[in-house]
Amino acid sequence: MAKNIVMPTLGLTMTEGTIETLYFNEGDAINTGDVIAEISSEKLSSPVESPVSGTILKINVQEGDVLPIKEVIAIVGEEGEEVASDEQDKDVPDVPEEASEEVSSASTKEETSSKPRNQGSDGERIFATPLARKMAEEKGIDLSDVNGTGGNHRITRLDIDRYVPSEKVVSSVQSKDTATWGIGLSGMRKTIARRMMESIQTTAQVTNHRKVDITNLMAFRKEIKEKVSRPLNKGELSINTLVTRAVILALQENRELNAWYHNGNHEVQEAIHIGMATDIEEGLVVPVIREADQKTLSQLGSTIASVASQARNGSLPEDLYSGSTFTITNLGGANIEYFTPIINLPEVAILGVGTLSDELALDNEGTVTVHQKLPLSLTYDHQIIDGAPASRFLETVSEYLNDPYRLML
Repeated sequence: MAKNIVMPTLGLTMTEGTIETLYFNEGDAINTGDVIAEISSEKLSSPVESPVSGTILKINVQEGDVLPIKEVIAIVGEEGEEVASDEQDKDVPDVPEEASEEVSSASTKEETSSKPRNQGSDGERIFATPLARKMAEEKGIDLSDVNGTGGNHRITRLDIDRYVPSEKVVSSVQSKDTATWGIGLSGMRKTIARRMMESIQTTAQVTNHRKVDITNLMAFRKEIKEKVSRPLNKGELSINTLVTRAVILALQENRELNAWYHNGNHEVQEAIHIGMATDIEEGLVVPVIREADQKTLSQLGSTIASVASQARNGSLPEDLYSGSTFTITNLGGANIEYFTPIINLPEVAILGVGTLSDELALDNEGTVTVHQKLPLSLTYDHQIIDGAPASRFLETVSEYLNDPYRLML
């Protein structure tokens, strides 16, 4: 009996995946456990193995296709076995109303309108949830005029609710620009390229730089390590953890930087979810520390270390790749002082941390002393944040790092 090989779910929030590589052709023999395809979501890559041995009777996709979860990639059965026209639907559960719907070119054959429901005027495929598509039809909205905020610019119910006719001109301009983003790239690199270009072209990014004196902070670390009986080897007192704690406290006092702005919708966020930019072999990912303001310094350090490790070995849950309200990126290990980090949409600000350095200074008595300085680079969206509140935020971070015992309160 024929068996469907479907697009797997790599995480709780995954709704679709991209076919990066196909390793077999129709008619090829295949064994249980053979990798039939390599797929990727927006953050992860994974092989798809055949659950049975047999012959590949049908392949429903091509490399580069985007397919919703549970949709059929290929059908495996006995050589010469007939594949019924409805074979693809067998053993495949109904897709929930809000699940992703990738409308393929096959569905256009069923359409009688001059403009297929799954394509824009330029022939590009449009991704939308079934509910969003139904709402658009009821309201007479052309989906090609709507900016999608979901994965792969998928259009959601909220996008339809927020749509106004004035977006049509903006949408047409953006669609021409986005068509060129990531040309020649694939997988995660293409996703990174799209996100970076979208961030640059839809925000007014400004970066403020300043050095923070962390001499007291370094003395604090040394004192704590000497007084605590157990080893502190889970990142509890790392510079990254201490800076993150200072950022969390500063966000509590400067709420306007803990916000999202996208598609004309500005929302100051109550919860503080910190994104930690992490370099992995395939590119850059931003695992999320959820409810970071609810964690002690020790919990924060161990969580940062854990999510970074999971991101690097590919075991991080899919839902921890998105939802951050403020991101921190650290290039101190690469001996970089200042840089201009790019905002992680839909956030309105991101903090870059540079390499620690020693500087000589004179105290009040004219004695030369050594001070340890940490460069910080705050990029913010000037559409939402002005220079004064951005500077106040950096000053608040500096105050906490200068008075490190407050980090433990």
